[in-house]
Amino acid sequence: MVRIISGTAGGIPIKVPPTEKTKPTLDRVKESVFSILHPYIPGTKVLDLFSGSGNLGLEALSRGADFAVFVDNSRLCTQIIKENIKKTRMEEKAQVVQSDVYRAIQHFARQGMQFDMILLDPPYAQDFVIKTLQMIEENGIIVENGLIAVEHIESEPVPDRIGSLVKVRSKHYGDTVFTFFIRNSMDEEA
Repeated sequence: MVRIISGTAGGIPIKVPPTEKTKPTLDRVKESVFSILHPYIPGTKVLDLFSGSGNLGLEALSRGADFAVFVDNSRLCTQIIKENIKKTRMEEKAQVVQSDVYRAIQHFARQGMQFDMILLDPPYAQDFVIKTLQMIEENGIIVENGLIAVEHIESEPVPDRIGSLVKVRSKHYGDTVFTFFIRNSMDEEA
């Protein structure tokens, strides 16, 4: 059972898509990751990419984020995210976008939207991680000093830097790794 761990919706179970294509972040991993993220969450605008069930973005909302945008290209997943948002009573603080992640990033850039925190949980071992980080950086949708948390597998390493995105920490949970980036354009390499 997947549930919201802490905050205003703490303990509420959420629905997950019945498909092998999605892989909800395990509670023990999510608890550890959100212990790291917790000081940065209150008052933020969060983007949850490759949302699946909305698990990560809902946890951020429950812990004090002001607003979250959930992006997934699956109709089934976006319907489940909407159900989970309603179940956790977060309707006023959430928006669901059914779209290809790359098109969504470009759309947000055209709209001048920026996020304080981006949660990125793409399908494993399909080369989404680096391309998505490059798109985020090139399109400027993360604020200066904004935080990106990327879930990936150990066999899919990420570089220490992608433009203004600087890796600040990696945390291993078996084969699963969460890598954290901060946007620091002042420190960009020449």
